[in-house]
Amino acid sequence: MNIPEGLKYTKDHEWVKIEGNTAIIGITDFAQSELGDIVYIDISTVGQEVGEHEIFGSVEAVKTVSDLYMPLTGKVMEINAVLDSSPEKVNEDPYGEGWMIKVEVKGSADSLLSAAQYRELIGK
Repeated sequence: MNIPEGLKYTKDHEWVKIEGNTAIIGITDFAQSELGDIVYIDISTVGQEVGEHEIFGSVEAVKTVSDLYMPLTGKVMEINAVLDSSPEKVNEDPYGEGWMIKVEVKGSADSLLSAAQYRELIGK
């Protein structure tokens, strides 16, 4: 199970990479493995401010659809356009080419988990 140091995590299995006032957000390796083969990503919140714990989109796998929850308050600035034609990138490279959104951070990241805390949460 890949849980990179240097990222922050949520109890809803999103990861966050904070660079200044920008956050790159995706789902964790654990989340993609639990979902199975991802076939569609639906994110229509570009330009919108989304509050912490609010839904910013959904991910559809072969057997289920799961909501995506915003890990911190921010304005969605960009969606990873690669996922429109290649949603499987989330399965193949969740922390790289499979990132989902870039957000202008408007709130605190204090509630996010460290890699060690996330490992403990998922029992790895």
